[in-house]
Amino acid sequence: MTTPTQAESTEAKAPTTVVLSDVAAQKVKALIEQEGRDDLRLRVAVQPGGCSGLRYQLFFDERSLDGDVISDFGGVEVVVDRMSAPYLSGATIDFADRIDAQGFTIDNPNAQGSCACGDSFH
Repeated sequence: MTTPTQAESTEAKAPTTVVLSDVAAQKVKALIEQEGRDDLRLRVAVQPGGCSGLRYQLFFDERSLDGDVISDFGGVEVVVDRMSAPYLSGATIDFADRIDAQGFTIDNPNAQGSCACGDSFH
């Protein structure tokens, strides 16, 4: 048995970023293809607003900002800015296409509570 080096143990403790489910990745890929551009990525951000104080934003973006955290999910890049990253660490983005719900959903272990409409959290 080998002992991990300092670099390996540091990497293992690095915070996780947003996770994009396979279903969500397929939906994002299809939406980007509809746009007809290959330079777009899904940007996920947390902004002030909503009933509970913070609101999620998901949008396509071609920009690269200083400190962006970029993750690849089967060819779909997800970008989180450095200010939003701590709020989204370990959050899972999924896509629901059911009779009772349709659209992207975010399961965020960092959210301590959310409003009744589900659009914001604290």
